[in-house]
Amino acid sequence: MSQDIEQPSNSQSNLPNDEPLRTSTTHHVHLDDDALDDNHENNSTEHSHTLQHSHSPEDSHANPHVDSHHPDDHIKATEELDNDDLPEEISDEDKETIKKVASDDNLSQAKSYASILVEQVIHAKETFKRSLGSLFTSAFTAGLEIGISFFVILSAFALLNDVLPSRYAMVLSSLLYPIGFIIVVIGQSLLFTEQTSLLSLPVLNKIEPLHKLLRLWGIVIAGNIVGGCIFAALMIGLGLHMHLFTDHAIDAYAEHILGFEWWVIFGSAVLAGWMMGVAAWLVTSARDTLSRIVLVTLITGSIGFLGLHHSIVGNIEVFSALLYGNTVSLWHYLVFLVVVLVGNTVGGVVFVAVLKNRTFLFEIEKVKEQTAEARAKMDRRRF
Repeated sequence: MSQDIEQPSNSQSNLPNDEPLRTSTTHHVHLDDDALDDNHENNSTEHSHTLQHSHSPEDSHANPHVDSHHPDDHIKATEELDNDDLPEEISDEDKETIKKVASDDNLSQAKSYASILVEQVIHAKETFKRSLGSLFTSAFTAGLEIGISFFVILSAFALLNDVLPSRYAMVLSSLLYPIGFIIVVIGQSLLFTEQTSLLSLPVLNKIEPLHKLLRLWGIVIAGNIVGGCIFAALMIGLGLHMHLFTDHAIDAYAEHILGFEWWVIFGSAVLAGWMMGVAAWLVTSARDTLSRIVLVTLITGSIGFLGLHHSIVGNIEVFSALLYGNTVSLWHYLVFLVVVLVGNTVGGVVFVAVLKNRTFLFEIEKVKEQTAEARAKMDRRRF
């Protein structure tokens, strides 16, 4: 038999007085591997959600207004967290608190903080479960797709450089930077800098071990780099034969990327990784494709405009100069790649995943305190 527990409309409101919770001795809350269910049910008239204890096949099709082909259907589970889904070691109080702060009960309002984080953890868990072949193929595809940005940028730069000073031509052409990122993000290929902070969330919440994260990162990086190098070898060579740009344009763009001390490149890569982590967070917060395109355009366009160092796009830019230019050596290419990969990783993990995750845990504690205060007031009224 199904039992419904009504979710409060405000994730920060107190729990109902007629459902007192037992005192908890658990002080640390983690999102467990079995804590997240995949069924989604929405009542569009009342804008409210219920937590279903039974998961019959009919439940997943209860709402005809939900588009079954929407790319995020498999991660819309933040409203369906049950007591039975949460691990036994978590107290009843903490179970109610997690369900409360993760609820997202009004489609006309912005998603709650916890709802975004839970969706990201669910998506990351699904990525951990994918086969190695699937992961590498998706990452390889992203490496190819992201190269479209550089191909268009380089063509625009060569054209503008004939009528504008090189500096202005570089800045204006960089505004085309988001094209490849839009293709990757909306197409849901695996791009390392987008997945850096996302994939670390299950490890931070002790759902997945660190060694699996490192292996997953390695597969995604390898796929991105191999795809990017193949794109550079084939498509950049094609562009040269089509006279869209010259080897001098390739060298100029490589100098634009490499013309700094290593610590400057590292700092720039940290900022770029941070911004890409923020982009992943904002994309999850958006409810429709158009909003996601706008967010990706704003964030990645800023990265291109500022000339920040992105490891996957930078790999294509510098490798193209290694193949077809006259100024880049293999050593410069390898050192650049290592420095930028480390910088992007630090920016994505430290400034996004760790801080966002800690904020979520602080929010859990805040709601627990509010619940305890409400329970104390209720007890005083009884006596």
